Amino acid sequence: MIFRTPFILPLLYPKLIWRIPTSEDIIYLTFDDGPVPGPTDFVLEQLDKFNAKATFFCIGNNVIQNESIFRKIVEQGHAVGNHTQNHKKGWGTPNDEYLNDVIACQKTMKATTLFRPPYGRIRRSQIKQLDNYKIVMWDVLSYDYSNAMNRDRCLQGVIKATRKGSIVVFHDSYKAEKNMTYALPRFLDHFTQNGYKFESLSELEENA
Repeated sequence: MIFRTPFILPLLYPKLIWRIPTSEDIIYLTFDDGPVPGPTDFVLEQLDKFNAKATFFCIGNNVIQNESIFRKIVEQGHAVGNHTQNHKKGWGTPNDEYLNDVIACQKTMKATTLFRPPYGRIRRSQIKQLDNYKIVMWDVLSYDYSNAMNRDRCLQGVIKATRKGSIVVFHDSYKAEKNMTYALPRFLDHFTQNGYKFESLSELEENA
């Protein structure tokens, strides 16, 4: 598995955000598919422990079912982004249906200009329809959700691939819980010990 995004993808899709250019020791942690009880609570505890900020790309229906956890994300100073209402895969969904699902999530979460397509799958025509959003992809994918990924390989792969300005994806989901709860605290500890800071993508919204 390739943990770092191949260089060709940002060249093919330059309007999408893959990494934040910086000379500083900063990492941008992101979490997809929450909020849910258990995994999201664990993530928030770990972020607080390491004085780290992150960005949560939330599924609208999960926000509705777990409003108190969503509020906790915001209250603790993290950024939030739209991940569609029902985790729609862009490649297999008609454009109108996909856009309506994004809008439904937007209404659920209120205002955010950050969007991440579920599975990283989105058509060029859908990108055009979402030109009022900052579409955030990633520089590093942890594969924490994969049954083929053991926890040590997950940790070592994501550490090796991460660099200054990396947008790193973990998942606050039940599917990813086993690998994520092992890798995340060790990842945070490793880079904290090496002088890195963890920031949210709120600057993208400020520059919208």
